[in-house]
Formats: sequence, C-alpha cells, structure tokens
Amino acid sequence: MAGAADTAVEPAPRDEPRGAAPALAGLSGGRGPLLVTVAIVAAIALVLIVAYGIHDVAQRGVNGLVSGSYFALGAVGLTLVYGTLRLVNFAHGDLLTFGAYMAFLANVTWGVPIVLATLFAVVATAALGVLSERVMWRPMRGRGAGMLQLLLMTLGLAFVIRYGIQMIWGTFPRRLEVDVTDSISFLGLRIGRTELIVVIVGFVVLLAVGLMLRRTSLGRQMRALSDDMGLAEVTGIDTDRVVIATWIFAAGLAGLAGVLYTAAIGTMTPNLGFFLLLSLFAAVILGGIGNAFGALAGGLLLGLAQEWSTLVIDPRWKVAVGFGILILVLFVRPQGLFGRKERTL
Repeated sequence: MAGAADTAVEPAPRDEPRGAAPALAGLSGGRGPLLVTVAIVAAIALVLIVAYGIHDVAQRGVNGLVSGSYFALGAVGLTLVYGTLRLVNFAHGDLLTFGAYMAFLANVTWGVPIVLATLFAVVATAALGVLSERVMWRPMRGRGAGMLQLLLMTLGLAFVIRYGIQMIWGTFPRRLEVDVTDSISFLGLRIGRTELIVVIVGFVVLLAVGLMLRRTSLGRQMRALSDDMGLAEVTGIDTDRVVIATWIFAAGLAGLAGVLYTAAIGTMTPNLGFFLLLSLFAAVILGGIGNAFGALAGGLLLGLAQEWSTLVIDPRWKVAVGFGILILVLFVRPQGLFGRKERTL
C-alpha cells in the first residue's frame, strides 16, 4: 500500500484545463529557453555595439521593434488558429492585406479618420474570418477533412482574397492618410511619429491578448480546445462559441497588423500579405508552434534580427537573415524556443 501511495498522481489544478499548457498557455517551454534567448540577444547586441557603436545598434533596435510589433500581431493570430483548430492557414497573410484595404476604403474613399478606419478594418477582417469558419472550415471538419485538404483550401482562399482585391483596387500602390514623414527624437535616436504609435498600439494589444489567454474564462476554454476538442466538448464547453471567438481574435489581429504595417511602411499592394506570410510563419515556428506567447517572442526576435543585420549586410538580404536564424534554432531546438516536442510538425 505504501508503494501505491508513493506512485499516486497529483491531480491537476481546477482552473487549468488538463494538458492545456503546451498550446496556448504562456511560455510553455519554461524559464530556461527564455533566459538563454535573452542572454544570446544581449551578447549579440554587445558585439554589435563594440563593432558599430551604441547609437547605430540602438537605432536599428528601434526599427526592429517597429517591424517586430506587426510581425508579432500577425504571428499570434496565425498560431491561435493552429493551436485551437490545427489549421495551417496560408490565407492568413491575405487577411492582413484585406485589413489594410478595408482601412483604405474607410480612410481614403469614405474620408473616415484613421482611428475609426482601423477599427472598421479590424471588425471587417474578423467578420471575414468568422464567415470563412461558417462556410468552409466547419463543414470540412464535419466531413472529416484531413490536413492536406484543409491546407489546399487555405491556399485557394488566399488567391480568392488577393485577386478579389486586385479586381477592385488594381495593382497600383495605395496609401493611407497618415503622416509618415514626421518623426520624434529622443536620446539621439529617431522614430517616426506613426511608427511610435504602431509600436505602442501593437504592444498594448498583444498584452491584452496575453492577459485574455491567461486570466479569463474564454482564454482557459480556448486552451482546453487546443489540447483536446472532444474532451472539452464533453466537459460542457461550448466549442462552437470558442471557435468563433478564436477566429474573431485571429482575423482581427491580422487586420490590425495589416493596417499597422501599411501605416509604418507608407504603401500597400495586393501582395502585401503574401510577402509577409513567410516571416509570420518564421515567427510562429521560431517561438514554438501553437504557443501564442512564443509567437510574440518570435516576432520581436525576427524584427530585431533583420534590422540588426543591416549593420553587416545589404538591407535587401535582411529577410534571409531571419530565416537563417530560424534554421539554426530548429537545428538546436526543433520544437522552437518555447514549444514542446509534441507540438512540432
């Protein structure tokens, strides 16, 4: 009897769905990977400071935070869908494009202020995400469609959105009515006023999403679905409501990321999301597939790596640097920085 008592399994805490942590919980890989990552980033920054000076490194770091903010927003939305529904959504980049053009429609065509235009873009993109769930993904799940069929459907949806935008607005670059020339100086560094707003909005929204996942009942239910949808349904969770909420958050974040990217860069084309999609996937895989906080960290790391690399190489090749780091990380830790082995494709 004593041996049986010694091997008893301690029950899981009540407020955490069983096994939910690996997918949409916090830094599920533990503190070790986080501390190692911070140490490596600090060491790289120190080497660059010695070689190129603190001002140039800090300025590139500011630029990296700008790009990292919209990388992280897009990546979190992408990983929410995968973590909950196991759907690799290749149409996610085109949701960013859709959001940017919805903001253009409201801001430029209708003359709505940019703040309200951004809210309109987020709502419209979230509505498109919910519509795709109702029309495409739910019926296909009901028919037992496999990952390959769903993946091909996401590719088809991506082309429909992209060429639908081209048919209406053409292929010429478009601009939102925002000031991309005014800048702010602090400590000898410069950042565009619009870019500063992009960073602030991006980080506030990401913090709010993180708190939602960790502290609210909806967040716990989303994490329960990410672990086992069938078990979550048996325990009384309204899985349909949670899936719809997942699409609202994921698509809404994508729409916001598209608007912020356009506001920071200055122009948009129908291929906006297509060019960003691989970087979003890189951020997701770098942080750990299905881990929302990992996607946040992966997006920021990718932005910093790309901008710091411009100190050493031609800026045209900075995207390749991000993917080089991704390959290196996967060699060392295939599940990503904050993922677990069971979440590796």
